[in-house]
Amino acid sequence: MAERTPAVEWPTLALIGAVYLVWAGATLWLAAWSLPLAMVALTLAVTLHSSLQHEVLHGHPFRSRPLNEALVFLPIGLFYPYGRFRDLHLAHHRDENLTDPYDDPESNYLDPAVWARLPGALKLLFRVNNTLLGRMVFGPAISVAAVLRADFRAICAGDRAIARDWALHAAGLALVALWIASAAMPFWAYFVSAYAGMSILKIRTFLEHRAHDLARGRTVIVERGAVLPFLFLNNNLHVVHHSKPGMAWYRLPAHYAANRAEFLRRNDNYVFASYGEIFRRYLVKPKDPVPHPLR
Repeated sequence: MAERTPAVEWPTLALIGAVYLVWAGATLWLAAWSLPLAMVALTLAVTLHSSLQHEVLHGHPFRSRPLNEALVFLPIGLFYPYGRFRDLHLAHHRDENLTDPYDDPESNYLDPAVWARLPGALKLLFRVNNTLLGRMVFGPAISVAAVLRADFRAICAGDRAIARDWALHAAGLALVALWIASAAMPFWAYFVSAYAGMSILKIRTFLEHRAHDLARGRTVIVERGAVLPFLFLNNNLHVVHHSKPGMAWYRLPAHYAANRAEFLRRNDNYVFASYGEIFRRYLVKPKDPVPHPLR
C-alpha cells in the first residue's frame, strides 16, 4: 500500500526551488563568468530535476497531482516528455514484469529471438552499452531513440494521449529555448550539459534490475555514498523504493537501516557497497548479456 504523504513535503518542495535557482544561475550568470563551471552546475541541476520528476510521479510533494506536475513540467533536461516518463515508469513498477523485454518499458534486455536477427554493428553497440562506460556515453541516445521510435509508431496509430504528451513537451521546449536565447549560456553548451545529466542518471539505472527467477530478487541495493545517492534521491536503495513507492526520498535511508536484514533477504543479496565498486567492476566490462538469459 502506498504511503500517505503529508499535506506538504517541505524538503522536496525546497529542493525543487533550489534546483530552479541553480538552473537559472548557471545559465544566466555563472555562464558569463565561467562556462565550464556553469555546465557542471547545469548538469547537476538537470540530474536532480529528473530525480524530482520521479518523486512527483509517485505523489510528492503535495497530494494534488496537477500541482505536483506543474512544479516539474518545464523540460530543462530537454529529452523526455514528463507524461511519457510518468506513464512508462509507473508501468515499470509492476514488479512481476521487471526486466521483461516487452512488459518492462525500462528493461535493457532484448528477446533472444530479436537479438539473433540484429546486424553485427547493432550487436556490438548493445554489447558496449552493457558496460558502464558505454551506458553513460551511448545509453542516453539509445534510450531517446527507442522512445521516439515507439512513440512515433503509437502516434501514427492514433494514440492521442502520447501525442498530447509530446505536444506539451514541445511547448515546454519552446519556453526553455526562449530562456536560453536570452541567457549567457550557448545552446550547444546547454545541450551537452543536458546529455551529461542523462549520463549520470544512467549510472543509477545501469544495474538497478537483474534477471532473476523471483521478482523480489531483481532489484538492487547500493548501500553507501554521498554525492550520487543525493543526486538520485536515495534511489540507490532501489529495493526499498520498489517495496514502498510512495515513501518520500528523505525517509528511505532510515527505513532501510531499520530493516536491512529483511531487504537483503528480500532481494536475495543483490547488493553493492557503493557506486565506486560498480565503476571498478563494470566500467569497461559488461555485467549482463544483452539477450534476456531467462527467456
